[in-house]
This record gives sequence, structure tokens and C-alpha cells, in this order.
Amino acid sequence: MKTFKYILIASCLGISFGLSSCSKFLDKPLENQQRSEEIDYSNTALMYGPVSGVYRSASDDNLVHWIDLSIRCMRDDDYQQAAPNPNDNPELMGIKNFQNDVTIQSYWGLNQSWISYYSLVIAANNALIELDNFAAKIPASNTADIKLNKQYKAEVRFLRAYAHLMASRLFGNVPILIDSDNIGRLATINKSTAAEVRQFILDEMNACLEDLEDARPNQSKHVGAVTRYSALLLKAKAAADLAGNDNGSTYWNDVLDATNKIIASGKFSLYPNYYELFKIPGKLSNESIFELQYSDFGLGTGDIVRPGVDWGTFFKWQGPSGDQKGSPISGAGWVPPSQNIVDFLTNRGETERLKTTILYCGINGNPATTATTPSGDVVYGNPFGVKYFNGKAYLPKSQMTAGRMEYGANNNVRILRYADVLLLNAEAKVRKGQNGDEPFRLIRERAKLTAITNVTLNQILDERRAEFACEWWGERFNDLVRTGRAKEVFGAKFTPGVSEFLPIPQTQIDANPNFR
Repeated sequence: MKTFKYILIASCLGISFGLSSCSKFLDKPLENQQRSEEIDYSNTALMYGPVSGVYRSASDDNLVHWIDLSIRCMRDDDYQQAAPNPNDNPELMGIKNFQNDVTIQSYWGLNQSWISYYSLVIAANNALIELDNFAAKIPASNTADIKLNKQYKAEVRFLRAYAHLMASRLFGNVPILIDSDNIGRLATINKSTAAEVRQFILDEMNACLEDLEDARPNQSKHVGAVTRYSALLLKAKAAADLAGNDNGSTYWNDVLDATNKIIASGKFSLYPNYYELFKIPGKLSNESIFELQYSDFGLGTGDIVRPGVDWGTFFKWQGPSGDQKGSPISGAGWVPPSQNIVDFLTNRGETERLKTTILYCGINGNPATTATTPSGDVVYGNPFGVKYFNGKAYLPKSQMTAGRMEYGANNNVRILRYADVLLLNAEAKVRKGQNGDEPFRLIRERAKLTAITNVTLNQILDERRAEFACEWWGERFNDLVRTGRAKEVFGAKFTPGVSEFLPIPQTQIDANPNFR
């Protein structure tokens, strides 16, 4: 029987940070001290407040912090380097080369990633306490609000589970934090294994499924909210990690069952235009299963998204560097695509996915030259000779709100989408000795590629790389790890059993030696 240790308060992780939210719903006092400003928990009209606060926490850097983005990207072979000048951040290049030494363990950016994920976990735990307070005030006869309270809790538990997935994919064995009752035992909190974290996620999603809305996220009452299908896909991803490369694992039954249910719902479809999927027309499309939402509400001025949130950093970090002559198509130039992924897509005869994923910084990065995007924006080279920038984070000038010419402004960050459902479904079928051609065909059809019959596992994994190339959640690296192929790709610098995960930050070990 495995046991989980529980914490809530930020200080128990050896970190300090402020979590802002809607209507003070994340301003939980330490050790359940009395609030200076009371909330009327009998007013169920306020019940969505804590849920909204957790969504805000997810989009306020906790899933899109620029340094966490850079760390996740570095381990993929889809990316060339971290900064335009690789000497600007040697720690990130050390991560890319799997140098899990003292320098990496003490790297501030690694600690920031930890803080980001567990900030979201703590926000979720706070929100669940608030929702319990609302539940205690709902009369037994009010079945509608009781059901709504359960739904809101399930949404929050999804976000908490997703944060645990990201933390474990980066650090491996990490603590599972799901309560605040054991504040007195801070020094005894232990890690759970990576497998235990995946099982926790799978169990959580099973527990939440029936309480979530049976709808696409873009059909939800709160548009874009987590629904039953978000939980099914997260369950499938956790199960695939647990199954690894073992075709006989019973976890492939979980992957197949979850993805079959999403497909059979008939609610989802691939957005027909892959190029526009990642731009304004593709926001909350019928392919979207979970994305972080941002909006300028069509207004050209004003800090109207969220006070104090630089919501464009995620995009600007990946925009083309150098002197762009006043063009809004510009940015910091970090995490550029690698020649490896360019060659991979080119050699496959890709057109749609190549033009969507890979955009050019002038000609071979030469600052005296220009290149034109498929949307007609002119991009100059840069002093560092970086050839490419990520087209999936590119927003054409023509789609920007007049007066708000910030790179990526008004766009959403895509996290989970139906393409992943189809490819996991195909993989589970093939691993179980079934035919995976139909879900695989849909992916290739959208990419304007010819169908393949009797598709193989290798072809599915290659298709996953092409489909998710240069997206931000480490799918490529995770696929290599779970299938045991990382050594084959990365060679001598990758040591199986060591290089799969980054070390837990020294700051966290200093706060709790159990994290060693």
C-alpha cells in the first residue's frame, strides 16, 4: 500500500511566492487563520470564484513561465539551443547535454520550474478547501448546486493532476501534494515514484470523470473550461507513460478505452487548416481539449487581460530576435527549432506542418537579408546567425488587434488537442495487435499526406514527432523516454537510468532532505 504525504502552504516547500486570484479566493491564510475579509459561502453565485482563480494561476506563469518553457524545450532534439547566443545561458546548454551536475541542481531556473508547478498545485488545494466550504452550506435538497460543486472540484483536480504530470516528467520522483492537514509534518514529506504519480493521475481522472461536463471545452458554460474529455485524455497520457514500451501492459487497455470514448463522443474533429490552428482562427476550435486562454477583448489599449501579467512573454520569448525594423514580428529569439527537425520534416515531404512549424530568420540568419512568412510578414536575420523561429508561436500582424501590436497578443496557448487522442488511439491499437489505420489516416489527411495501410509503431511515433514538433510540453522527449529510444537518438551523452529526469533543485533539498 503506497502512502502520500500532504502539504499546502508554500513555506513547506522552502519557497515563497504570492498567489493572486479572483475575489481573494487564493488568499488563503496560513494554518487556517481567520480571514480579515469573510466570504459568504452560502452564496453559491460566488462558487466559481476559486475555480477561476486556479485557471488564472495556470495561465499566470505557472504553466507558461519563460524559463520553464526553455528547460522543457532543451531536452527535445527539435530545438537547437536555448538563447540566440548559446553562451548566454550555459546552464540550459548543460541541461541539453544531460549534464545533471551540481551547477544544474543549483540553477535558479530549475527551482523556478519546481515553484511554477507546485504553485499551481497549492492554488488547486486552496480552491478545493474553498469549494468544501461552499458545499457545507448547500442544502441537501439543492441537488443542482451540489452537482455543480462536484463539477468545479473535478475541474480543479484536473489542473492539479496536470501540474503533477509536468513536475514528474521533468523531475521524476516528486511529492504528491493533495491536502493541507499535515502541516506539522513538514520535515517528513517524502517523494512518490514517477509510476506512483502517474497512477495518482489515472485514479484522479477516474474519480472525476462523471462529475465533469459532457461537452467540448468550447461548448462549456464557462467557455474553454476542463470537461470530461480533458480528463480522459490526461488519463490516457498517464496510462501510456505507465505502459512504456511494453505491448503487453494492461495500461494500454486504459489508453485505448479513454481515447475510444473521446472519439466515439463525436464531439471533436481536427481543425482543417493546420497552419491556422495555432493562430487566432484556431483558438478554442473543435480540436481543443485544453488550452490556456488570453484575450484583449478586441481593445487596442489598456492592461485589460489581467493586471500585472505579461501574458505575451510565452510568445515573445520565441519570436525572431535582431533588429526587425519596428515590426511586431519580433522577440527574444530563444529556443529556435533545430536543423534536425527541419531536415526530418523536409525529408518526409511535409508541406503543411513544415510551413506551420518552421519560419525563417532572413536567409540563413543573415541580418542583411529578409524572409517572408506565409502570412506576408517580413522577418530580418539576426547577429547570431539563428536560421529559424517557431511558427507555432507566431501570430501574423494581420491577426493582431489594431493598437495592440505585441507578439502573440490575444492568442491562446494550446496544451491538449484531439490530434493526441487519435495518435494515442492508433498506438494503443497497434500495440494490442489491432489495426490503427483509421485514426492515423485522419492525422495524415489533415497534413495533406497520403494514407498508410497497416501502420506500424515506428510510423506512429514518427507521426507524433511531426505532428507535435516544437510544441512546448516535452512530448518528443517523453515519447523517447517511454519507448526506450532516447539513447538511440541522443547517443553517448544520454545515460539510461540517469538522464531521463533533471535533479530536484538544491533549494528544495535544503528545505527537505527527503527530496534527495
